[in-house]
Amino acid sequence: MAVPMGKHIGVSLLLLFLLFFLPWLWGEPSPAEEEPPAPPPPASDAAPLPEEEPGGEPGMDRSRRLNVLVGGKLQQMDMAGYLMGVVRAEMPASFHLEALKSQAVAARTYTLHKMENGGSANHPEADACDDITCCQAYKSAQDAAAEWGEKASENEEKIRRAVEETDGQCALYEGRPVLAVFHSSSAGTTQDAAAVWSGSLPYLQSVETPESEETVPNYRSTASFQAGELKDRLQAALPEAALGGSPSNWFTNIQQQPGGTVTALTVGGVEVGGNQLRTILDLRSACFTIAFEGDTVTFSVTGYGHGVGMSQYGANVLAQGGMDYREILSWYYTGASVEPYGDAAGD
Repeated sequence: MAVPMGKHIGVSLLLLFLLFFLPWLWGEPSPAEEEPPAPPPPASDAAPLPEEEPGGEPGMDRSRRLNVLVGGKLQQMDMAGYLMGVVRAEMPASFHLEALKSQAVAARTYTLHKMENGGSANHPEADACDDITCCQAYKSAQDAAAEWGEKASENEEKIRRAVEETDGQCALYEGRPVLAVFHSSSAGTTQDAAAVWSGSLPYLQSVETPESEETVPNYRSTASFQAGELKDRLQAALPEAALGGSPSNWFTNIQQQPGGTVTALTVGGVEVGGNQLRTILDLRSACFTIAFEGDTVTFSVTGYGHGVGMSQYGANVLAQGGMDYREILSWYYTGASVEPYGDAAGD
C-alpha cells in the first residue's frame, strides 16, 4: 500500500530531531564545548617529584621542599633539585663519583644544619641562597650545560647519580647534622675550627689531607703588593695598626702550623688571625710566607679556602684511592657517622 507523502515528511523530521537535538537535551557537550586540557606545569630547575612505587614513598630529598634565593629571586624546589645546583657549582664534574657523592652529602648536611639552627638573618624568607658568603654556590642546569659543552649530558647524569645515590644521607654527630663546611684544598692538614673562627667543634678538627701540587691546579700562588697599596688595605681593616717605616717591620710574631698555615701574627702591633689577614688581602688561603724586595711585598700561598672541614681536592684523591663517600666524610668530620636523616624539619 502506498504511504502518503505527508507521512514521509513527518518521519524524516522525526529522524532529524532524534539525530541533532536529543544529545543536547541529555547535556552531552559538543567537541567545541569540552574542557580544554590542563596547561603543562611551569618549568623549574628542580626535577619533578618521581611517581611513587606501589606501597613505597618518594625519596627523602624529593619530599623535602625548600625556598631558595637564586639571583635575588625566591624559587621553590625540592632538596634534590637544590643539591644538584650546588654540586654543579661547588665541585668539578670531572671528579670521581665518590667525591661528588661526598659533596652532595656535605651540601645536604650543611643546609639542614642551618635550617635547624634558625636559618640566615640575611634571608629569613628563604632556607638557602646562592651567595657563597652566606650559604653555598648554586648553578642551574642551563648555565652548567653552557660551560660543559659536549660533556653536558655526561656530567649532568654523573651529578644526578651523586645526589640520588646518597638520598637523605647526612653527616651526623650525636644524631644531628654537623656544620659541614668544606674548602677547595689544604697544605697537608685541614684546620681546627677554633684556629679559624671563634669556637671549637668536636667534628671540625685538624686532620691529614692528601692533595698536593700534582693533584691540584694552582695549588701554589703569589700575591704581590706595593707598600703604599698594602698599607692602605691594612689600615682600612686595622685602623689601630702602626704601619710606619719599612713593610718588613709590620709583620711579627708569626705563628705557623707544621704545614705552613699561619694561625696568628702581629700586624703593626695588632694581633690578627691568619685567616683574618687572608680575608683582608684576598689571599687564596692562610698558608703563606712573606717576602720583601724593595717596595714590593709578596705573599706565597699554598692551597685555597679557609681550610676547615672537607677538602674537595683531598676528597677526590681519597676517592681515587678507593674510599667511598661515607669513609671520606668520616675522615674529614671527626667522629661523625653518615646515615639517613629524616627530621621533622623536612617532613
